[in-house]
Amino acid sequence: MDGVEFRLLGPVGMWHAGRRLGPATAQQRTVLAMLLLEAGRPVPVARLVSALWGSESPESARNAVQGHISRLRRLLAPYEEVELVTSAHGYCLTVARDRIDLFRFRELVREAGSAGGETGAEGAAERAIGLLRAGLALWQETEPLADVAGRWLPDVVVPGIEEERLAALERRLALDLRQGRHQEAAAELTALVGEHPLRERLVFLLMTALLRCDRRTEALAVFRRVRRRFAEELGIEPGEELQRLHQAILAGRDDLTGTAPAVVAVPRHLPPDTELFTAREEELATLDRLTLPAPGAAAAHAMAPCVITGTGGVGKTTLAVHWAHRVSDRFPDGQLYVNLQGYGPTHIARPSGEAVRLFLDALRVPSELMGATLEAQVGLYRSLLAERRMLILLDNALDSDQVRPLLPNAPGCLALITSRAELTGLVAEGARTLSLGLFSPEHSRLLLTRRLGVDKVDAEPRAVDDIVSRCAGLPLALAIVAARAQTRPSFPLGTLISGLDGSSDSSRDDGEGPRGDSADSADGLDVFDGGDAATNMRTVLSWSYRALTPDAARLFRLCGLLPAPEISTAAAASLAGIPVRQAQRLLTELTRANLAVERTPGRYGRHDLLRAYAEELTRLHDSETERHEALHRLLDHYLHSACLGDRLLDLFHRVPLTPTLPRPGVVVSRITDRAQSEAWFGREHRTLLAAIRHAARLGFDRHAWQLAGACWGFLSQEGRSDDQAAVYHIALEAAARLDDPAAQAHAHVGLAQALIRLGQDSASDAHLRAALDLFGGQNDAVGQAICLIYRSVIEDRRGRYDEGLRLSDQALRLCRAAGDRAGEGRVLNNIGWFHAQLGAYGEALRRCEEALAIHRELHDLPGESATLDSLGHIHHLLGQYEQAISYYRRSLAWRRSGKRALGARTLRRLGEAQLAAGRLREGRSTLQRALALTAELAPGDADALRARLAGLDEPAD
Repeated sequence: MDGVEFRLLGPVGMWHAGRRLGPATAQQRTVLAMLLLEAGRPVPVARLVSALWGSESPESARNAVQGHISRLRRLLAPYEEVELVTSAHGYCLTVARDRIDLFRFRELVREAGSAGGETGAEGAAERAIGLLRAGLALWQETEPLADVAGRWLPDVVVPGIEEERLAALERRLALDLRQGRHQEAAAELTALVGEHPLRERLVFLLMTALLRCDRRTEALAVFRRVRRRFAEELGIEPGEELQRLHQAILAGRDDLTGTAPAVVAVPRHLPPDTELFTAREEELATLDRLTLPAPGAAAAHAMAPCVITGTGGVGKTTLAVHWAHRVSDRFPDGQLYVNLQGYGPTHIARPSGEAVRLFLDALRVPSELMGATLEAQVGLYRSLLAERRMLILLDNALDSDQVRPLLPNAPGCLALITSRAELTGLVAEGARTLSLGLFSPEHSRLLLTRRLGVDKVDAEPRAVDDIVSRCAGLPLALAIVAARAQTRPSFPLGTLISGLDGSSDSSRDDGEGPRGDSADSADGLDVFDGGDAATNMRTVLSWSYRALTPDAARLFRLCGLLPAPEISTAAAASLAGIPVRQAQRLLTELTRANLAVERTPGRYGRHDLLRAYAEELTRLHDSETERHEALHRLLDHYLHSACLGDRLLDLFHRVPLTPTLPRPGVVVSRITDRAQSEAWFGREHRTLLAAIRHAARLGFDRHAWQLAGACWGFLSQEGRSDDQAAVYHIALEAAARLDDPAAQAHAHVGLAQALIRLGQDSASDAHLRAALDLFGGQNDAVGQAICLIYRSVIEDRRGRYDEGLRLSDQALRLCRAAGDRAGEGRVLNNIGWFHAQLGAYGEALRRCEEALAIHRELHDLPGESATLDSLGHIHHLLGQYEQAISYYRRSLAWRRSGKRALGARTLRRLGEAQLAAGRLREGRSTLQRALALTAELAPGDADALRARLAGLDEPAD
């Protein structure tokens, strides 16, 4: 052949003019082999990583692959007939397949099959023999892919390629026998049977050749040896064809017509692959890895079943079928497929016995030989799979019991199973599992682009973003919307998604209960109707829902009442009014049905379309009273748990709350110390924000403002200023509807503090003045003091230290009059700060030491940290930089894990002290850390710090 050629049927490499050009290393040969096997198609990086390192790839794996690709490009560059390109889907080697020996071999075998050698046509047999010999001559003395790195190619790909060689060899030998070359065939077959003693086709051909050479005794001896080996190693008898041949030889028949195995079409039962298959590169690579033989596994137990699980509409079948088509070469004896109907419109799963009989039909077993019992049929099915390499795709399974009879026990066969259930029984018995998740926004856009075209998607970016968001990453939902767009090409995309965000808001009922249901609210799932059961989102989800027990179905419905990202076991127990243990059992049932996902231990989530479906169901099946009581219990759970946690966080930011007793059935989370409180708020804060919004929207105004109050300490110390501002806007509106002056005052203060952090001092001052008037009307000295403290913070930012000190002195008198020791300690610290700013360092130190004593008396760690920060600042102003650094570091010991926003300020002051002490590189590094934290938590303070860093000279080495 002129030009470059590639070889896989032996050592891997690239040849030109009879000379091997490379690659030089085993890893580069692995990458080249992977690209050649998929010539003309992109190979994802994840698959290359799996081929090189399996499941234990190094962190640098992707960089290493890029390096190998670069070196291959340099090797290929001089030859214009081959091109290695990079795409969004991986790397693609474009080269004519007749330049690759494996594909030339396959083409010659295909031509031999088309030559009609088995029909007896004159000259056809010799032509077929010649083509097969030419193809087999391409094989080198070593096994294919002989010098690659990694175990994936040798363990997964090579056996399938070797099977192709043996099948071609068997066809050529059968034709040699037909042409009368008995002696030559017998000699070759004797060696081959020695290498493959359990390969029945080779044994059959050897016995036939020996018989035709008048070596009947030797033929019978071959059968006896093979029969004994089958019994010892597999526990079964040889197949029907060998048994018939054996009986014919014993009967002394020389005419073997009818004993030769019929040419049976290889079963190819997979559903069609989709041309528009999108993304899932990581999942495909995972399937490649999961279907590798287990390390150290015996040859007779090479491949464990693989289970793909996931919620309805996530694309389990699509992925399984696509992967099965892609690896069909690994299973040359065929692929079997059955829909087990575990979830579907009939609600009746296909019996295992019916599925076994379908497989026996596919394997051409006459009905009279199938046996009367399921056990006999399963035994026959598994016997027929022995010594075969087949893929069995068991789609839409209900449970483990349905699947077990269909699992092969042959080492060359793989069972691939899809199910909405987790099939934990099979997993416990050794099955491997892949949990299929939702599409990312990027993959969702890619699916729409592939189905609608780049121009359509680029023309309406906002509508596309809306579709992506509302389809919640569910491939079926995206496909349905895309299909609607394809059938209505003149419609703007925005008009096709009306109804995706069906509203459940309605008119207000009363001041402490949910608003009534809206009779004409848009239904959020109506748009996801593709015209039949399989593409109707509501119907698809119903198949999972109807398989639930009544109690689990009720919990699933009630979980639609709150549009929150996830729910804890205690919250679910409160929602349903049941014990925690029962809630745990029901949540496990929902998880196994893939109607919920346990994202972290004890916390369960679901995608937005499942929540919309649950909301539909609860409005349909649960009375308004039951929904009201369930939501009230859930809000009680969050409110009482948050109040309990807030008491352990920050004495100064505690809003005095007196919530009513929780309803019967409410479970309050167990929170006994500061660490547990911080962990609880950290887990629940997103759900708490959703609960506050939802409570206000549905008329639970008291819950709304009190929940905001209970979250103040956490939101403040974590610097979640945007969230704090949002919930306190809601709290202020709820308090106004309740006409509760005290609630309004606390809401004003909470909003004001957030606005200070966001750099909106004027708006903050207005809220503080309003709160001061409201607290004054309530004779609330502590509330008035808090307002004055925050007003002094604004004055400090304005550089008006005298006014800040005046306001702080007023606040101190109010705290002492009210007996508020925590507030007294905070104000004394502020007074010390202002004295320092005014140059009265002795008075500043005295006041801060008084504050520190109070904080330690109360075990007020946030207050102690703040005062240590002030003492560091005073010593800095005194020129005592090392003492300042020491105080700042002691302050940060709590602020690193506590008040992150205030920790940013302390980091800045520490950096300045380090610079002043001559620690230039250390100080600059500290200021950079402070800037990163400030920009995240208090963006209003970030610009000044950026300017400070920009003005610093780069420190010398």
